[in-house]
Amino acid sequence: MKTNCKKWKYMLFITAIATAFASVPLNTQAADTKMNITDGTGKKQETTSDKMNSADKTMTLATTAGAADLLDADISMKDEELTALVKSKTLSVSEQKTEEQKSTLVMANVNEYANIRQEADQDSEKVGVIYKDCGGDIIETNGEWTKIKSGDVIGWIKNEYLYFGDEAKELAEEVGSLTAYSDTETLRVRKEADMESGVLGLLANGETVEAIAQEGDWVSVSYEGTTGYVSADYVKVEFDIDTAESMAVIKAREEAEKAKAAAKAEAARNSQKEAVIATASEVDILAALIQCEAGGEPYEGQVAVGAVVMNRVRSGGYPNSITEVIYASGQFVPASKGRMESLILNGNIKASCVQAAQEAIAGRCNVGDALHFKRAGNKDGLIIGNHVFW
Repeated sequence: MKTNCKKWKYMLFITAIATAFASVPLNTQAADTKMNITDGTGKKQETTSDKMNSADKTMTLATTAGAADLLDADISMKDEELTALVKSKTLSVSEQKTEEQKSTLVMANVNEYANIRQEADQDSEKVGVIYKDCGGDIIETNGEWTKIKSGDVIGWIKNEYLYFGDEAKELAEEVGSLTAYSDTETLRVRKEADMESGVLGLLANGETVEAIAQEGDWVSVSYEGTTGYVSADYVKVEFDIDTAESMAVIKAREEAEKAKAAAKAEAARNSQKEAVIATASEVDILAALIQCEAGGEPYEGQVAVGAVVMNRVRSGGYPNSITEVIYASGQFVPASKGRMESLILNGNIKASCVQAAQEAIAGRCNVGDALHFKRAGNKDGLIIGNHVFW
């Protein structure tokens, strides 16, 4: 009887450990209701579920096949060995579930953008920017920071600016897209999923179109706004999401945009200048320059600016026309910035400036032989108003 009690003691111990470690059954097949237990004398003792008391029944039914496997083991095992065996069966399942649930996908949790930094520090150098609806993959985590790879950018970003797990997956599915890459020299896009169907167009090797779905041996795609079909054997379909931009890419784009804006502005100025030169009189051109350079000066100062231009026209070192002198490269800032043309084309030249231009052209000169002027300061010369002439 003592031997039987000892056996049941081990059985209860095994059951308790298995119940504590196993959150899910290791095997859905339960142990037989009839169990043969070998005692120390080699005799067999038969016990059925009908003979068990209610407490024994509850524990037996709660025990999974993993625990049943333990009952087949040598009952003389030490407690430590039994515990290790139970752990080996339960933890392997737990680790497997955890591995299946892992996801490296992250998506930006921002309204506009968030900075990606070299180190997990708010003051660290920026290496890139991730925008709304962009994503990447986790490399490692460090407290409140996560290191990610998004496109060509690798760096750290605060967790509060990221979606993880199911939230990241749902957003990616919402904003991402399937892309079909042509994997042959010339790929026919057909009207129907049939080799005999008509052709909508052709895709060169490496050319991409938006993929809609894979339908057996065919992939439906959006081709110039129409649904077409390509053979699945000749395309590579990938799920794409937008990714971060590096600071080098951002800087290059900003510089390109500045250059484009400058070129556009220069083209506009040249167009205005050509229009003015073609239609405006030299009086208007000189008057516009006078207003840009001395519109707020006393009248004598306005005449003085006109006189400098006329001195250059009469000098052998400059062009011999008012228009050419004013538009000579690097001479008068207003002529290169488009301000003069706007005044002329919009008819906004002050009457005093027009009068000063007319007097200067007629021969009035109040600056002697001066060919230059600038705002008065350290330069010696004739001071009129806020300008010095020399």
